[in-house]
Amino acid sequence: MFKFFNRKFKISELKPPPDVKDIFSKFAAGGELISPDQFHTFLIEHQAEKSVSLADAKRILHEFSLRRQHLTDPKHKKDKKQSKENKTAAPAHQTHEHGLTLDEFFNFLFEEEFNGPIKREVHHDMTAPLSHYFIYTGHNSYLTGNQLSSDCSDVPIIKALERGVKVIELDLWPTSSKQDVQVYHGRTLTAPVTLVKCLKSIKEHAFDKSPYPVVITFEDHLTTKLRCIVAEMVTQIFGDMLYYPKPEDPMTEFPSPEALKYRIIISTKPPKVGEGNDKDSSEESEKSDCSDKETESKTAVDIKPIQSEAPEYAELITIHAGKPQGGLKEALEVGEKVRRLSLSEQKLEKAAEDHGADIVRFTQRNILRIYPKGTRVTSSNYKPHVGWMHGAQMVAFNMQPMEGAVT
Repeated sequence: MFKFFNRKFKISELKPPPDVKDIFSKFAAGGELISPDQFHTFLIEHQAEKSVSLADAKRILHEFSLRRQHLTDPKHKKDKKQSKENKTAAPAHQTHEHGLTLDEFFNFLFEEEFNGPIKREVHHDMTAPLSHYFIYTGHNSYLTGNQLSSDCSDVPIIKALERGVKVIELDLWPTSSKQDVQVYHGRTLTAPVTLVKCLKSIKEHAFDKSPYPVVITFEDHLTTKLRCIVAEMVTQIFGDMLYYPKPEDPMTEFPSPEALKYRIIISTKPPKVGEGNDKDSSEESEKSDCSDKETESKTAVDIKPIQSEAPEYAELITIHAGKPQGGLKEALEVGEKVRRLSLSEQKLEKAAEDHGADIVRFTQRNILRIYPKGTRVTSSNYKPHVGWMHGAQMVAFNMQPMEGAVT
């Protein structure tokens, strides 16, 4: 009653389309093989790999050969084992170091490892003011572990820079002799590291990931004398890499990342007369968080310039960080000069509820930095989205958790 029919399907291998054939013919000069030299020309002229060398092209051909050999030859492992036992045995597959045939060239175009659709390079406009960009920011960048008892070192700073972090935070404290500067988390059991060691490591690794500027934020707990030492230390170590505005520059707009390539920038609160080591100038102390309580105190926008005790130190500060008094609304007022404001994650949540529009308006020209609350002693992190949604450029992360926790 019923009959069964068997149909045979033949899977045909995808063949190179005409445009690929045209490109192959062009760079192979009409031949049946693209040589390493011709492949090198293809990478430069057609793939826009301007920096690739002939040696790189040969390396790519070799790695592509090994990959294809592994994927297409199921006997490769067996033959490889036999060749070890018998050294005179011929290899199971010849490499492509001699060049590529049309089919091999076509397969190469599908290899994401060698020919991905998107290159890892900056394709955005980087000529806008610095305040127009989100900046990968570290918190207490010198700590190797928890916030209370771990060691301080330049190693986590190096790792952060290699990861692409562009804002490094250093807490500056006097040594016991009051003659030098060290870095550690104040009023904790963390073991210090010297400032000079941190600065030298920053100089060496600042641009390992990209040429765009690195910002060093200082939490300043120093005397006037030590600030002068820091100024001398910074200028000697960084030299021409250090960027700071001219005294006559009012800084009404931040420079662009493009204009600041391969430059180091200092950001901290400019010292005022009478502000020494006995007065806490940290932005992250409990006193530094703005309350929403209305007061008659003047904000950072309204304060008139006061002569600094350490003019050399103050002149090196490009991004001025304020410690405003008064309510959050006053702290977020936009003045003529651009500046940076720091808020803890809790203060940001409150500010977002009551002054969301003011935050967005502030971050259009100024820089807002968000840092983890003090109870995160295990170096855990918070959700950054609230800050990003309101334009906060520097959402600071603890980089001390397990490898891979923050990427």
